[in-house]
Amino acid sequence: MNSATIDRETLTIRFERRLRAPREDVFDAWTRPEDIAEWWDPTGARLTKCHIDLRPGGTFLFENAGHGPPFSGVYRVVERPGKLVFDALGAVGTVTLTAEGETTHMQVEIRCSSPDHLQQFVKLGVATDTERTLDNLVARLQKQAARV
Repeated sequence: MNSATIDRETLTIRFERRLRAPREDVFDAWTRPEDIAEWWDPTGARLTKCHIDLRPGGTFLFENAGHGPPFSGVYRVVERPGKLVFDALGAVGTVTLTAEGETTHMQVEIRCSSPDHLQQFVKLGVATDTERTLDNLVARLQKQAARV
């Protein structure tokens, strides 16, 4: 299940994946700098900087090798292993992880502040780049599972 939905009524871009990994491992992949550095960049390149203060009010900063602007924000909610909510680029990101047997259902939602903000994200390719980034995450978790 790979899907991206742009919902203009709720000002959201939503992504879903079903991962063959425990949700604790998926949560770790979203919150450990050494993991995020490997999968976050949509080009597949390793991040050059990845700093995380994982707590409500804590900040994060992800930088690539110069082919895009830094991505930074503030965590609102950190509920291990099921939920992350953060502010970044004027939007609210929510990652929800639900255990379903031996798999994890992951929903990622980007809620924009206005119709113009959503349109700007669409024009910038946020939906496409996030799809690639989530594909990188899936591939990384598959590699980890194969090593076990």
